[in-house]
Amino acid sequence: MNLDLSQYQTLVFDCDGVVLNSNKVKTQAFYDATLSFGQDKAKALVDYHVRNGGISRYLKFEYFIQEILKQDVTQSLLDGLLSKFATEVKIGLMQSEIAPGLVELRKQTSQANWLIVSGGDQDELREVFAARELFDLFDGGIFGSPDDKDVILKRELQTQTIHAPALFLGDSKYDFQASNRAGLDFVFLTDWSEVKDWSTFQNEHGFPVANNVASLLQN
Repeated sequence: MNLDLSQYQTLVFDCDGVVLNSNKVKTQAFYDATLSFGQDKAKALVDYHVRNGGISRYLKFEYFIQEILKQDVTQSLLDGLLSKFATEVKIGLMQSEIAPGLVELRKQTSQANWLIVSGGDQDELREVFAARELFDLFDGGIFGSPDDKDVILKRELQTQTIHAPALFLGDSKYDFQASNRAGLDFVFLTDWSEVKDWSTFQNEHGFPVANNVASLLQN
């Protein structure tokens, strides 16, 4: 796939499955955080998580409590689930593979500012990216939950942190939908995606597809 990145003033990256090979880390953490409620309920949350990649953990655990446990959301229950999840995820993010070619792509797209717009926890992302010496690549900022991607994209467009033309690099259906609502171009990265029917989804919407960050490098 030949995609001319020199035309873009801003590149917006999802984190999990794009910058870090961490989708499986998140999936396992959702399972482990809810396993005490039973394997069937933990599996139900994992299924929901995979179907709704890119949506924040806050909304997913609220869904788990309301729709799977059939309980009212209490702050203590929600905080307990979030804490268990965060502990495991942070370890996994520190160990996840970084996308090959990321630094080289930053050099090739020096005309553009870079942002992270993720469903992951914002404070957690900033801490991990700093520890892994990735923070300075994203001069436009690193953003995540509790704000969702629609809120973040709208806000950063209004503050002109995102300059048009802009491209969103994602690996989920929600990434495409959020970028489309915000008026950004989109490319779907397949190698680490958990979307099993991505090719059908791509045929329906016609966006470009690439294997990974390295495949976007200009020879």
